[in-house]
Amino acid sequence: MLMDLDQLETFLAVAEERSFSRAALRLHRTQPAVSQVIRKLEESVGETLLDRAARDGSLTAAGTLLREYAVRLLALRREASSALGELKNLERGRLQLAANEYTCMYLLPALDQFRRKFPQISVTVQRMLASRIPDELNLRSFELGIISFRPDPGPFRTIGVYADRLALIVGRKHPLHDARRVSINDLGTEAFIAHNVASPLRRKVIETFQRYQTPLNMVIELPTIEAIKRFVAMGNGVALVPHLTVARELESGDLVEIPVKELEIRRVLRIVHRRQVTLSYAARAFLSTLRALAQDQGPPFYYHVERAG
Repeated sequence: MLMDLDQLETFLAVAEERSFSRAALRLHRTQPAVSQVIRKLEESVGETLLDRAARDGSLTAAGTLLREYAVRLLALRREASSALGELKNLERGRLQLAANEYTCMYLLPALDQFRRKFPQISVTVQRMLASRIPDELNLRSFELGIISFRPDPGPFRTIGVYADRLALIVGRKHPLHDARRVSINDLGTEAFIAHNVASPLRRKVIETFQRYQTPLNMVIELPTIEAIKRFVAMGNGVALVPHLTVARELESGDLVEIPVKELEIRRVLRIVHRRQVTLSYAARAFLSTLRALAQDQGPPFYYHVERAG
């Protein structure tokens, strides 16, 4: 059984007007055209829908039954059209992102701006290891991911949005807290509180210590950066963490940053999404929010679409 909504709309007009001619006027069509649509609809459902013997355009039993469904289906079409309009106008919708513990910190000011501008859009940020984000994007688990490395540029588009750096932190009572600068060789006897999650940053730090032939004593490994910050603030050793994650503690004085020339490691946070995809209106609005944030506030926020090559 094949029938389309336009046929049902014509059928309802005839049923409500109880006349082919009046239905034709209402639909701005000719009477023969309306009659042909009804005839094709009857052929499609295999039933006579209108009692042609009656002068008042009465419906047959099959016509009465179909009319109930036609009313519901056309109402659903109007509802769907309205919902799509709301989606386009960002009066409804959903923004789905993925980020690890560290990059979630970057998201906060961006999400604050986005929610103020589009309060009707629901937002879900899924916590995930950065290394998994490209694979999950391919599985369409979410639309946008935030990572600190460049994935394969073939299937993915990346946009640099934030410039960060590595920071050596100590507590207020640590012997190094007054040091203006130290060398990596000065850290060979320090106890490092490390993040136990494998990452490109962790690997780069280990390689740097090896290059300078300096021991890296990771005496304690903790599962979150928040735990590392608190443990160091209590006076336990030193740690290397993204500056973004300790900006508030450095400002309050709970932690102190010590510059290390050999460990001036810069990092770029990137928004990543599948290249061959049409982003939702909500995702596109979020990217516009990030661009505006970079224009209004400047560094460390910025917005740079990275080339595929």
